[in-house]
Amino acid sequence: MSDVSATDISAAVAAGGASDVGVALLDLKTGQLVAQQGDQQFYSASLSKLILATDALQQTLSDADRQLIYRALSLSDDNAMDVLWTRFDGMGAISRVAAAAGLTGTHAPDDPSQWGEVVITANDMVKLYAYILGSPVRDAVVHALSAAPATAADGFDQAFGLLGVTGVYAKQGWMYYLPSDVHLHSAGVLDGRYAVAVLTTSPTGSWTTAREAINAVTTALLGELGVNG
Repeated sequence: MSDVSATDISAAVAAGGASDVGVALLDLKTGQLVAQQGDQQFYSASLSKLILATDALQQTLSDADRQLIYRALSLSDDNAMDVLWTRFDGMGAISRVAAAAGLTGTHAPDDPSQWGEVVITANDMVKLYAYILGSPVRDAVVHALSAAPATAADGFDQAFGLLGVTGVYAKQGWMYYLPSDVHLHSAGVLDGRYAVAVLTTSPTGSWTTAREAINAVTTALLGELGVNG
């Protein structure tokens, strides 16, 4: 990634149109990080599931607990996350992982009941992957994310952004806030080499427009790495 600069990926961010976009690329081999709006804060939507799972998987778990984590990561199952958030101290989990992984822009939600409102940044999401891949939770996380189906537990089509790109496993996030904010996020790892995060908030109120925006950003971003999907 030595020839990819922040300037190079500015066009990828611009492809998001009216959406607010935060993008980060981390070369897991060299440690090189390039980003545009990498420190801009976004609500996490379901990306908080990845943070919570990272903490919970370092504790003593029952088979039922492990199944809940698997469902939260692969199917993005909100019901599973509701249980995990309470059972494994979600508020504390976010703070513990942020401290351990050096996530400087990530913090627990103001409302303890709203795990979708964990605050994250693109830079922090790629740092989180670097932390996960160097930790004992690696295999469980990679296995679950690699099994993510196109249709989530709630019936949402999560085949956007990085999901479905050859050689990528990713965690997806989506959330709608009245009157018009549509949050769509995609964060994952490409070919075991690059951690990639694309975070977007569209003000259009349209899932279709938001999906087109994140897909355009992701396609342009991966194009800088020579990936065509």
